[in-house]
This record gives sequence, C-alpha cells and structure tokens, in this order.
Amino acid sequence: MRNYKLSVLTILAILFMISVTVLAAPVSSVSAAQKPIYVVELDGAVTAGLNNYLQRQVELAHAEEAQLFVMVMNTPGGLVDATLQINKLFLNAKMPVAVLVAPSGAIAGSAGAFILISADLAVMAPGTTVGAAQPIAFSPEGAESADEKTINFYAGHLRSIAREKGRPESVAERFVTENLTIDSREALELGVIDYIAADLQELLEIVDGLEIEKQGQTYSLDTVGAPILQEDMNLRERLQNWLSDPQIAFLVLIIGFLGIYFGLNAPGTIVPEVGGLILVILGIYGIGLFDTNTTGIVLLLVGLGLIIAELFTAGFGILGIGGAISMVAGSILLPMEPFMAREWYATFVITVVGTVIGLLIIMIFIIQRIVDSRRRFKDGSAYFNLPPKGTAVSDLKPEGMIKARGELWKAKSVDDNEIESGTEVEVVGSESMILWVRPLKADSKTVLEKE
Repeated sequence: MRNYKLSVLTILAILFMISVTVLAAPVSSVSAAQKPIYVVELDGAVTAGLNNYLQRQVELAHAEEAQLFVMVMNTPGGLVDATLQINKLFLNAKMPVAVLVAPSGAIAGSAGAFILISADLAVMAPGTTVGAAQPIAFSPEGAESADEKTINFYAGHLRSIAREKGRPESVAERFVTENLTIDSREALELGVIDYIAADLQELLEIVDGLEIEKQGQTYSLDTVGAPILQEDMNLRERLQNWLSDPQIAFLVLIIGFLGIYFGLNAPGTIVPEVGGLILVILGIYGIGLFDTNTTGIVLLLVGLGLIIAELFTAGFGILGIGGAISMVAGSILLPMEPFMAREWYATFVITVVGTVIGLLIIMIFIIQRIVDSRRRFKDGSAYFNLPPKGTAVSDLKPEGMIKARGELWKAKSVDDNEIESGTEVEVVGSESMILWVRPLKADSKTVLEKE
C-alpha cells in the first residue's frame, strides 16, 4: 500500500514538472515576440524636418528596445545634407534597419537610392523603381547636372555604402554617374535589394526568423505578431519639413525679398518689411544656409527686437505682432538638445508663448489708449478753440504773427489790408492753423470785454 502511494506521488511530481516545463516555453516565446517594430513613412521630399523626425524616432526605438526599424518610402529625392545625415543614422543605428519602397508605383529617386542602399534590409514592392541619383545644381538658367568633381565624390560615397552593405558597387556608382534607373525585379536580380514585398505585412512575414549581422552583433528577428509602433511628426518637425521642401523654401525666400522691396518703396507701410524679414530668415533656413539652431536663435532675437521697437515707436501694433510671430516660430524651430530634459523644453516654449501673449496684451492696451485720445481730441473741437482776440507782434502785410492767450499764432488780415505791429485784432475765422483777423473796433472791443 505504501509502495502504491509512493508511486502515485512520484507520478504526480513528474506530471507537475512536465507541466511547468511546457507552460514555461510559451512564456519565453511571447516575451521575445513583444519586442516592438518601429515604422515611419516617407512620402515626399527628403528634408531637414524629416531628418530631425527620424533622429527622434530612432532614439525612441532604442529606448523601447525595438527589434527592427522600418521606413516605408516613396520619394523623388531631396536635400543632400539631410540625405547624408539619414545615411549615417541608419548605418550606425544599434538595431537592424529595413527600407521598403512601397506601395506599387512608388519610387526611390535620387536621395531615395542613397537611403535604400544604406539599409540593412532593402526591399521594394512590385512595380517600383530606384535610381537617378545624379546630383544637380541650381543656376540662373535653371537646374543642371553638378560638376564632374561633385558627381565623382557622391558616386564614390554611394559605392562605399554599397560595399559596406554587400551590394553591387558598380550598380550603385552608375546610379550617380549615369542616372541609372531600375525596377524592383532588376534590383533583386542585381543584388541591389534583398526581397520583393508588396507591403509592410508581407515584409514582416518574409524576415521572420531571419538573423542579421551588424557592427559585430547578431540580431534575431521575430516579427510575426510583434507590436508595431508608429508616431507622426510633431508640430516642430512638420514646420521644419514644410519649410525645408526646396520648392516651398524658394517661394518663401522670393516672397520675403519682394515684401522688403515693396516696403522700402512705400515708406510707412511697415507690414511688408516686417513680414518680408521673417520670411527671408525662414527661406534661408529652408534652402539649408542656416541650420535649425541658428534659425531658431535668429528668429528669437529678431522677435525680441521688433517688440522692443514697438514699445518705443509708433508701429501701431504691426512691429509687435511681427515680433510675436517671429518669437513663436523661433521657439518652435529651436531643436531639443540631446542632454536637455524634455520638461525644460516644454517649459521654455510655454514661457515664450506666455511672454508674447503678455506683451501683446500690453501693446493692445497702449494702442487702444492712443486711438481713444486721438478720437477725443478730434471730436472735442475743430482741432482747436479759436482765441477771441490778440495783439499783432509784427506787421501783417497781409500775413504776420499775433500773440493770443500767451501763444504766438500765424495770422492773416481778412481784407488783405496792412495791420501794424501792436494793433489789437479780433479773430473772425481760421484756415488750417492760420487765423483770419481784423483790427479790433471800439464796439467790438466793448462786446468782447463784456464777454
């Protein structure tokens, strides 16, 4: 009987150990699958705003320990500096980076070819194309191919990236030197891309279980069922992205110069000059001559200067409003420094906006008081109350000066007759600031004295 009890207990213990082992295995698998996948979309030009957005997204992906960073791309090209910064970001990211040219009909032109080749996983949807990466230069005659030195430099740079990623160097070089363009099937056959996938979901199914070596580390992907994280651009990044679009940047710059030109040719308008100045600064930033830090600081200083000018001049609120717009734009464009807390940046923006609102309220109050005082002055009389009489202090032939109520007035004889200095005169009317007078008669004098 005892042996039977021991056997039952032994069997139960074995079953308990087996159940623990079986239940433990799925827990480990679920934990691995919970590592997120970060996804961003590029649909348009490669700009400084996009670069800042990607920098922030990669930092967030690192913080979340994402297993894969995916960019879904459709771009005709963009700014060189932003493209090179994105190349560097993807090459040095501490996680695998996949670039998918999608949907069907999308392109990876010019800057897009650089970005695609720098990815750890290069993927294209059916019916997409890549290439035509020869740099261009702008001149008064329009856009034209860059000089040979520039072309050779970027061809060598793209060739170096292709070598690092194990892609065909000669094809990458021809993207730049010959403006070579190939479709997704040709790209797969030549080894420019790793896979063809119609969309993100198919890409994640293809790379599930794949191991990727990068910078001496091996990354194992478990992408099926993994959570997908995606965050849109914030206000600052959207403004940067819009301004750094080459077409928008040139339009803003031209409108700014036109505003300054028309303002200088029509003195006293103020609005074109102030608006033009702000637009020129934003346009210079958009075409890449100012970095984001410089633009933000310049706009803050210009805004502060305009608000101070409003307080000391009769700008009728225009300088103050322009200063407020400039300060708000500067605070939005000013990028967050890596070692600066996000709470400090949020507080800084709130402080700037609060200060601007406070100054605007003060200026509105001052302007309202000025307008009211001018209305009272105008409604009180016909500009001034005429003095009833005075004394000529110079000969009126027929114009001269009289003294009335302790003030000197310009006067004119009403009948153009000469009035000698020292003669008492009575005021019978006025024209602008000139009094019409005549010699004071005895009966008039009596009446005036009684009054």
